[in-house]
Amino acid sequence: MEVLDLLEGLDLEATFFLQGRWVEAYPELARRIADRYLVGSHSHFHARMPLFSPEGLREDLAAAEEAIRDATGVDPHPWFRCPFGTGADDPDLIASLADLGYRHVGWHVEAYEWDQGATTEGVAHNVISGTLAHGDGSVVLLHPWPNPVAPALPEIVAELRRAGATFVRLDQLDLPPGLEPIGEPRPAQEAIHGAAR
Repeated sequence: MEVLDLLEGLDLEATFFLQGRWVEAYPELARRIADRYLVGSHSHFHARMPLFSPEGLREDLAAAEEAIRDATGVDPHPWFRCPFGTGADDPDLIASLADLGYRHVGWHVEAYEWDQGATTEGVAHNVISGTLAHGDGSVVLLHPWPNPVAPALPEIVAELRRAGATFVRLDQLDLPPGLEPIGEPRPAQEAIHGAAR
């Protein structure tokens, strides 16, 4: 995977949120990620979390955890990212995640790299300007599969390093204690219509 090669070549730390079904389909790649980076859960089925019953939520998270542990030997606790960010602003869902030993990790900066119209220049601009605007402790959301991501990484890294940034894993940030959510929740409407921005 080109993004992993670049992260290694640029000597970057990162955190990956792995979807259980993806891990089952690509166990070798999941192992490669877990051998070097912090791993969290991104659910098993990548469904919108508020759609699950309490039992369904437990089953989905348990299936993802099992897939991640089986493939990588790594426990994804306490790191969890709600698919689409949906449910991150729901106190009951956040409490349910905490009961299962997880804290939701949102983000401060999003590149919208998954949008069909995304460009390398746009992704780089969004990450650089968003990170500089937010400042210390910025959590940046990037997916490794969209085409503009890999070619944008060298510029992102060079510009942010020039500004004095360092790249760390989530567990290296100065975080509040316990399982309090991190980052900004993204309401479902924004998740659906975010590409129009």
